[in-house]
Amino acid sequence: MGTVTLGVSIAVPEPYGSRLQELRAGFGDAAAYGIPTHVTLVPPTEVEAERLPEIRAHLSEVAAAFGAFGMRLAGTGTFRPLSPVVFVQIVEGGTGCTRLQGLVRDPDGPLNRELAFPYHPHVTVAHGISEEAMDLAFATLADYEAQWTCAGFALYEQGSDGVWRKLREYPFGSGPVTGVPAQLGSQVDEAAGAAGAGAAETAVRRS
Repeated sequence: MGTVTLGVSIAVPEPYGSRLQELRAGFGDAAAYGIPTHVTLVPPTEVEAERLPEIRAHLSEVAAAFGAFGMRLAGTGTFRPLSPVVFVQIVEGGTGCTRLQGLVRDPDGPLNRELAFPYHPHVTVAHGISEEAMDLAFATLADYEAQWTCAGFALYEQGSDGVWRKLREYPFGSGPVTGVPAQLGSQVDEAAGAAGAGAAETAVRRS
């Protein structure tokens, strides 16, 4: 059956996700519209396609036992010079993201893998572009703020065209997903259904 490249992440809800995606494209990041705005739980990982049912079952189990938690973004940060990335910082919800990614990457589970760097939840807004453009991204979003309730996560697959597409959503507990919206560049498969809008509570971008 071959292999597929998967990722697991928390989507930044609308209208904030698409706005950050547009800004990322405006900074000159050519990959922006192929990557829905997100907080990574599992980075791009190549697996055997035949393991998808096992992976989906594992993610369903993790989600069912997890509860919703608050997320708040504020200001920017960077991994430079170690890595050419500028990001919006997570100032509330980082502990929940860290706990969740640990469960998703359970050493005994199908998504166990080593990370290139220690886990640091964040929302990338520029990657691999010129230093000047990354400086612009850092300054432009220095006063950015957003807040919502995270109520689930999603499994994505990267296509041969480099675009990440949503395969399935995983709501926490037994309630409906309200925090994993479709975004520009994110195509939801029919089995998953469309996510509910309006998960975000408040967000303000100050200039």
